[in-house]
Amino acid sequence: MQTFLFTILALVAASIGSVLLSSSLLLLSNKWLSKVSNYLLNLAGGTLLGSAILGLIPEAAESLDIHELVIWLLAGIMLFFLLEKIILWRSCHDENCERQNHTAGSMIIIGDSIHNAIDGVVIAAAFLTSPALGLFVTISVLLHEIPQELGDFAILIKSGYSRRKALIMNMLSGSSAIVSGVCAFFLLEFMQGIIPYVIVVAAASFLYIAMADLIPEMHKETKPKESVIQILLIILGIALILFSNDHH
Repeated sequence: MQTFLFTILALVAASIGSVLLSSSLLLLSNKWLSKVSNYLLNLAGGTLLGSAILGLIPEAAESLDIHELVIWLLAGIMLFFLLEKIILWRSCHDENCERQNHTAGSMIIIGDSIHNAIDGVVIAAAFLTSPALGLFVTISVLLHEIPQELGDFAILIKSGYSRRKALIMNMLSGSSAIVSGVCAFFLLEFMQGIIPYVIVVAAASFLYIAMADLIPEMHKETKPKESVIQILLIILGIALILFSNDHH
């Protein structure tokens, strides 16, 4: 019962909480909003890499053969590449593949709902494995969701949504994590054998987001001072996961 309560709290924090927190940051001036969002992006990159490599993969390795583990890891990365590619294809309407504002909004909602549902399953599987794993997986999800939700909010506004409607739609897409997480909690409890595979796919998700989405965004910043701050924040993100892992 305690594990279920922790899972529910984590799901709410990582889904609805991230939406509310990201929307509150919109009260900042454009200059500060950009700075905070960039810093969170860098920190998220570190926590995602740390969670995948220091937490999720070693946890799965306790149950899976190394060859099986890397095959599932590779399959997971390809799965998320394909999902992102499908979303991009669906939102392209010319040969140069330029996104159209009126379709970008709906695609963001669909894509975010799928992504949040996966996050919900990941969080549930992590808590069923151990509270410590659940904790830093939740932290990682929360930290990468906040800048993502900020970006999603901006796209919805540009697509013609009012601030109120954009907030409601973001909250609805975020709630998919709660639904999928609760379902996964009870299903996975009766199917313990698949938890290691879910954890590997979760690691693939975290690695893909960090390497394909966050790091390329970070490389757009080339100023030496900002680059040093990026590196320090990535290291801090990894250290937070390492510290959490060592003290639980």
